[in-house]
Order: sequence, then structure tokens, then C-alpha cells
Amino acid sequence: MYPDLPPVPADPASTVLRVGQIGFDAPTALLDRFGLQLRWVAPGEPIPGSFWGGEEAGIIGSTVYARDDTPVHSLLHEAGHLIVLPPERRPDVHTDATDSIEEEDATCYLQIVLADELPGVGRARLMADMDAWGYTYRLGSTRAWFEQDADNARDFLQARGLPC
Repeated sequence: MYPDLPPVPADPASTVLRVGQIGFDAPTALLDRFGLQLRWVAPGEPIPGSFWGGEEAGIIGSTVYARDDTPVHSLLHEAGHLIVLPPERRPDVHTDATDSIEEEDATCYLQIVLADELPGVGRARLMADMDAWGYTYRLGSTRAWFEQDADNARDFLQARGLPC
């Protein structure tokens, strides 16, 4: 007789919130406020401008591309890359938007702040999803980084008049 074994946990990344779960209307309106467009990509089609491939969002110029299965955190992250860039640099963006740690940090911080603008998302859920997806920070979690170690990101955003 074998003892009952605990169930095998699901892949944590499989539990993250997807764009199809919140719809495209609210993210489209949010991106529009920053002069960006959101384009829906049909299921199974490759996402244009996706750095990581698969279901990850993509960016080309001032457009963010996503499918229903794209994680919300991915959509907000890629949008954040475009938001932190000066508008005159956006037309040159294709797939990879940044070459600096400062911009990457600001993008991570901004995606968390912007999550509060999407009904049914919010920063707590987004930070949990970022951890589940595998974002890593030296303090051990997205929340710890955001609350205790992100002064440089907040300063970057404040200096540019962006939400923080």
C-alpha cells in the first residue's frame, strides 16, 4: 500500500492572467493614452515583434501586438518599453526596445503601476504573475524589489513625467 501523494503542482506560469481573460478594450484605451496602438493577433499566429516568441507580446514602432493567450504582464511590459522611450525613438523599435538597465528597470516598475489601470488586474496580481513567470530580483520577489529596491526606476519615471 502506498500513501496518497500530494498532487503535482501545476506549472506556476500556467496560472498567469491572460489578455483574453480581461479583453482588449481596457488595454487598448490605456495604451492609447500614451500614443500607442494595440493590435490583436489571431490564435496560433506568430506575434509580430515578439522578443521571446510564443505567446509573449511584441512591439514594432508604436504598436504592441498580443493574442488572447498573451500574459497581461507581457503586454504591459512591452508597452512600458515604448512608453519610457522618447516618442521620436519609437519608430525605430522592432522587437527589442532597450539597451539600458535603467530603461529596463523603469519598464518593470511602470508595468506594475499600469496594472492598476486595468479592471480585474491590479499591481498585486501582476507582481504575483511576474514571479510565477520567472522574473527575478535580488531581493527574491517582484514585490520586495518594487517596494524596497526600485528607487532608480521610480526616479527615472518621475524625471520624465511618467506614472510612478
